Amino acid sequence: MDSQTTKEGECMKSILQPAEPRQCYLCGRQYGLQTHHVMSGTANRRLSERFGLTLVLCAQCHTGDGGAQYERELNTRLRREAQEAFEKIYNHDLWMHYFKKNYL
Repeated sequence: MDSQTTKEGECMKSILQPAEPRQCYLCGRQYGLQTHHVMSGTANRRLSERFGLTLVLCAQCHTGDGGAQYERELNTRLRREAQEAFEKIYNHDLWMHYFKKNYL
């Protein structure tokens, strides 16, 4: 474990988005904010928290019509951005070890 990771079960700050200002990553709204785990599924949710692959999204951009939770193209774009950020800190082999799919 290097200085960027946390112990299992702890949440790391997002490597995709600065903590301030706290606003939606997609539209900039500063209200109705929710945490989006870029990598979904129970195991991947924990890995998203461990490696900082989370974003702040407003309710509309998260679960509304065309939101990241349901829109495949947007979800793939966010996963590609997550992989790029992850690989700047770690490397491609570690990404593939944990997430098993290349989005680049």
